[in-house]
Amino acid sequence: MDTDTPARTNAPEFTVSEISGAIKRTLEGEFGRVRVRGEITELKAYPSGHIYLALKDEGAKIRAIIWRFAVPKLSLKPENGVEVIATGKVSAYGERSDYQLIIDRLEYAGEGALLARIEALRKKLGAEGLFDEARKKPLPRLPRVIGVVSSEKGAVIQDIRTTIARRFPSHILLWPVPVQGQGAAEQIAAAIHGFSRLPAGMPRPDVLIVARGGGSLEDLMAFNDEAVIRAVAACPIPVISAVGHETDTTLVDFASDRRAPTPTAAAELAVPARAELLAALAQRSARLLQSGQAALNHARLRLSRTEARMPDLPGIVGAARQRLDDRAERLVLAPAALLARKRAALDALAPRLPHPRETLAGHRHAVAQAATRATAALQRLTDQSHARLARVPDPANALRRMVDQRHAALARIPDAGQALRRVLEQQQARLHRLPDPGTRVAASLREARLTLSGLAARLEGASYQGVLARGFALVRLEDGPPVTAAGEVPAGARLAITLRDGTLHATADGSAPQKRPRPAPKPEQGSLL
Repeated sequence: MDTDTPARTNAPEFTVSEISGAIKRTLEGEFGRVRVRGEITELKAYPSGHIYLALKDEGAKIRAIIWRFAVPKLSLKPENGVEVIATGKVSAYGERSDYQLIIDRLEYAGEGALLARIEALRKKLGAEGLFDEARKKPLPRLPRVIGVVSSEKGAVIQDIRTTIARRFPSHILLWPVPVQGQGAAEQIAAAIHGFSRLPAGMPRPDVLIVARGGGSLEDLMAFNDEAVIRAVAACPIPVISAVGHETDTTLVDFASDRRAPTPTAAAELAVPARAELLAALAQRSARLLQSGQAALNHARLRLSRTEARMPDLPGIVGAARQRLDDRAERLVLAPAALLARKRAALDALAPRLPHPRETLAGHRHAVAQAATRATAALQRLTDQSHARLARVPDPANALRRMVDQRHAALARIPDAGQALRRVLEQQQARLHRLPDPGTRVAASLREARLTLSGLAARLEGASYQGVLARGFALVRLEDGPPVTAAGEVPAGARLAITLRDGTLHATADGSAPQKRPRPAPKPEQGSLL
């Protein structure tokens, strides 16, 4: 028998990948979703966002991983040394033949019930609106009295006192209370209520600081008590909470008006820095002085520019006085000069005016010519109408003959239809609608009479007889032309006065109307300036 021949076996062969995948499927199918309690160790956060860690107890250790998408959903920040309860599923990593826990939820193991109680209280008070931002009160700018609710022992009150004395010295009113242990919550709530109910004779704080040092979750439970939270929310004085260190958070922080990470920071929030106020005041004073100086310089510059552009007021007043004197002198002379110009224009125009008799004679001649032309035109129109009427045959007889011819033709044609009858009826209708020729001639005569009446009216309006009919009279010398001025008639002259219905004769007595004396000129007014 050959000893080099390998022994045969019935066990199946697997590749590494096959056996690794089978183990992974077995782990995930057997365990599913599990909760593992242990202490966090070997915590490491990678730049990719994934967190690798391990959970251990007294006898074993299991590797775990928190994927990047699950990190924001965690209710706590994982830290080394913290005992937690991790929820997830068991899986395997084939490249290293390791099994691991894929974590999607973390809870505190030792403090789980306590944290759940705090979270339930937070939701309850939050639903009541005790944590709303609208309830927050603003802090006073310069408080005179600062109330402190804290222990009289320890570094908290000393830090607050030294910070306030350094920044802005103010009165501090301390209400000492225990900050942990049995009955601490009730005393803290009573102190907050006591500050808000101080009698009128005692100084009442303008701002209230609730503070204590750091500690464990159990040590800070007095500031998670419902009575303390309701006292802070109902306090009429603005409250600053400074409980624990920067990473510690209690429910008092949600109900207070401002949260400070440390007691020292709470004192800094309560009072401003005096040096900073003095520096800001000096800076604003300098800016105000500079702004006022700049505004004054700008006003001076505008005033100087305006002064340079202003005209010479004494010169303007002198020129105005001179123009006023000149206008006053011209105003005195203006009426006499105006009358002289009007009289000269009238004298120049008088020789060119025609005599009224010539005008009347021209109008009479024009009216006579118009009447002659109108009479001749009317006669010609009448003659032409008579001649045209004589030449035109009687349309009625012609139409009757045409109708008779149509009837004869219709009688000759036995098959004449309804169309020829309609034509005959239309011709008969036209015969009835023809006007009488005498009517047209009468209309032409009426138009000619209207034209002649209009010309006669115009002739009558141009005649001086119409003027005499309205009450006027034409005065003439018996052997001369009409009289146009009373001064032209000598005494004893014989006058012929023509009226509407006849002529009167009279003798002039020579008394001409007296001219009104011209008013004496008013004394010249002196200069008003």
